[in-house]
Amino acid sequence: MAADGDIEFTLRRMRAADLAEVMAIERECFPNPWPENTFRGEIQNEGLSHPLVAVAPATGTIIGYVIYWLVQDEVQINNVAVHPDFRRRHVGEAMMNRILEDARAKGGMYAVLEVRLSNVAARDLYERKLGFVFLDIRAAYYTNPTEDALVLGLPL
Repeated sequence: MAADGDIEFTLRRMRAADLAEVMAIERECFPNPWPENTFRGEIQNEGLSHPLVAVAPATGTIIGYVIYWLVQDEVQINNVAVHPDFRRRHVGEAMMNRILEDARAKGGMYAVLEVRLSNVAARDLYERKLGFVFLDIRAAYYTNPTEDALVLGLPL
């Protein structure tokens, strides 16, 4: 059961039929969105990639997504987004907790991700709530605008 203000959702593998909703969220959330073909590639790469969507059961609406790779025992979290209408309702935190549990169950020992230095909300989630720690800085990693990325890691 969701806490007051939280949104209940199911997490399932992303499908090609989801791409219109996923792309709308991607464009809303990021100044330099991934192209649709990148998402298609993640969907098709079943051995390595785990593209998941958060679906509100009452409406069937996609409210967020996360894409991660599991390479041997390392989890690389590549893309996380929550539709702006559903932020601050623990969707991102719940998605992350679920995928970290799933990756751990599949043999993941360590998770890594990059985040924009200026993305204070995401950094708060990753560092304060989930326990990720600073590993490195990737200079000028992001474009539009150019910005450094923090590399964060979490032992599972």
